[in-house]
Amino acid sequence: MTMTDEEFREEYKPLQVPAHYDAADTLQNKMIFALAEINEGTAQEVIAELEKREPGIADEQNKAFVYATLASLFDHGHLTGSEKAGKTRYNLSKITRANDGATDPDLLAPGLD
Repeated sequence: MTMTDEEFREEYKPLQVPAHYDAADTLQNKMIFALAEINEGTAQEVIAELEKREPGIADEQNKAFVYATLASLFDHGHLTGSEKAGKTRYNLSKITRANDGATDPDLLAPGLD
């Protein structure tokens, strides 16, 4: 099945990390915020972070949603991850340190200076 341009943009749009936790936000946004707070973790660790911020949120339906959504975001390349002890550890691959390197303008391709 082929996708239209609009369907593709919707399916693969960049992941937005919420600036703060909002109890009225969608579960997906809460989950992304929780993952950002712990930097890297399994679905269980994301659920534990959600539970710390909003006790009672981790019912069976929400747990299933977190597991499925993390896997889907990983499959679409929005999250990185690694397999450890039979569990996927998800990561947003966010930059946490400033680049301390330098650029040599003489090595830039023509037109990039």
